[in-house]
Formats: sequence, C-alpha cells, structure tokens
Amino acid sequence: MKILTCTTPGQFEYGEADMPVLTANHAIVRIKRIGICGTDLHAFEGTQPYFSYPRILGHELAGELVAFDNAPGFSVGEPVTFIPYFNCGNCIACRSGKPNCCTSIRVCGVHIDGGMAEYLLVPSAALVHGEGLSMDALALVEPLAIGAHGVRRSGVTPGEFVLVIGAGPIGLGIMEFARIAGANVIAMDINDARLTFCKEKLSVPHTINGKQEDVLERLRTITNGDMPTVVIDATGSQQAINNGFNYMAHGARYVLVGLQKGELMVSHPEFHKREGTLMSSRNATREDFEHVIRNMKNGQVDPTTYITHRVTFEQVKDEFEGWLDPANGVIKAVVSL
Repeated sequence: MKILTCTTPGQFEYGEADMPVLTANHAIVRIKRIGICGTDLHAFEGTQPYFSYPRILGHELAGELVAFDNAPGFSVGEPVTFIPYFNCGNCIACRSGKPNCCTSIRVCGVHIDGGMAEYLLVPSAALVHGEGLSMDALALVEPLAIGAHGVRRSGVTPGEFVLVIGAGPIGLGIMEFARIAGANVIAMDINDARLTFCKEKLSVPHTINGKQEDVLERLRTITNGDMPTVVIDATGSQQAINNGFNYMAHGARYVLVGLQKGELMVSHPEFHKREGTLMSSRNATREDFEHVIRNMKNGQVDPTTYITHRVTFEQVKDEFEGWLDPANGVIKAVVSL
C-alpha cells in the first residue's frame, strides 16, 4: 500500500508498506479522507512537542471498515471514523474516565504512525459509527471534538462571555460549541481574513484583531466592563497564552487548548486576586465525538464550512508547505484517497 512519511522537518517522502494484518481486538480501515491539522503542520515545521521522526502523519480520518475483531454492532463496508488517542485502560487517568490524558497515551500520527496511508490498523474500541454522515464530515469530527472538549472543560453556561484566542480550525470549533452552549462568543486573532470568516461563516458577534486594536478596552466595552468569564486559548503561541491571563474577569476560568514548548508567565498577584482557574484541555473523549456527531446531524454544525482546500493523496507532498502560509487562506485542507 502507498504511504507518505514525514522523514525530517520540512521533508515528505512517498513509499510502499505492507498491508496491515488483522490482530485481536483491532480493525482495519481503508482511509478515504485525511484532514490536515495544526499538529501535522507543526510536525512538518519541527515545532511539535512529543514528536520524533520519521513519522506517518494524520489523525483526522474517515474511511471504510474492511475487517475487524471484537467490534460488536459494526459491519464490514460501513463508513467510520475513530478516536485516535489510544489509551492503556489501566492508569489513573483511564480509571478516572479520562482516557484522553492516559499516562501512556499513543496518539495516531504523533507517537505512532498515522493515517497518511491507504489502510490503517486501529483498536476496535476506538471505532465510531458514521451515522450517515459524509466522509468529509467524518474527517472533521476529531478536530471539532477537540473544541467541544475544551468548551466542556470550561463549564460554559448560557449568557457568559467567552473569549476564544486563535481562529484556526480548533479555535473555530471552540467558537461553535461555545455558541451551542449559549455563550456570547468573542473571537480574537491577528489575521483579518480569519476574523471575517468568524463573522460571515460562524456568525460570531464580536471579533478583535489582537495586533491592531486595544484588546483590553475592546473587551471592557463588549462585556460592559466585566471582562470574559471564560478565556480559551487555541493558538499554541507562547506570547498569546501568556497575554490571555490579562483578559480574565474576576472569578474567570482560563482553558489552554493550544500547546507550546515554553514556560507560562503570569503575574501571581493578578491571577490570585481574580481567584482564577487555570485548566488544560487535551484531546477529546467518546462523549465529545458523539456530541459533535449529534450536532452535525441536527444541523447546528456544518462541517463543509471549514473545508477551504482539497487535494488528492498524490498532491500532498507538493502542496503541504503552502498550507503553512497564512496568505493562502487555509482553514481546513482535506486529502482524498
């Protein structure tokens, strides 16, 4: 079968590999769609934590189930996606219902080879029914689930002002599910095209350009002086994450969905006087995947909104580097096999 490997930062190579062999409690999926996410882009850049090379990237996946062992309720030939964070099932996190932060987690396309291949072997327990959704939609369930999980972590309640920093694909998903939770969403980015996307495609009522506007003054105006009670970072930028502490209302929650390699810098007195809550949000759970699928089916979320670029598998090597350039306007690139 054909594979595409990121051999070193900045370098892809096509190759051939043996077909996966079905093993106990596993399934084989014929990959039909691959969504390109920030993790893939950062891996290509060489800035992704928890990463080693060479690696077959890809974890936003949809395909056809071709064989399985111990997957009750599934059928050969049905469209599926899967939860690409393979957990041990035994550690403190798994026993506590948090398999998304398992102590020995293996994320598909990060810690182990992923889905830039014609076929992939996955644990049967990770399979998720297609529920009649298209392959395009199924490939977007995982990134939207990341956003849904971040919103769930934050405990958003109706009427709250929620500031989402970063209007990339993950940030956009956070905005969607904050809206669904009843929040007044504020989008902040430094890219006007993405802020326009937020207003026109997602109906986000408030947008702020973090470089061109007085952020604190705009936030005070929007929130009637209160400041946001929930701040969620989806940038992976050290500067943006550190600045986010300044935007919290007293009693606010700050959720870090974005990930960077550096240190958090916060004024302890400022954070302390707010009695702020700081949380990280990693990956997603089956509950989040099911929440996303329900909202796709009921029309609350239109996954096709996000797809701005399409390529075939054979075009990925030549096109990939261009997706790093903000001028190309990529929200979500999707690969078809």
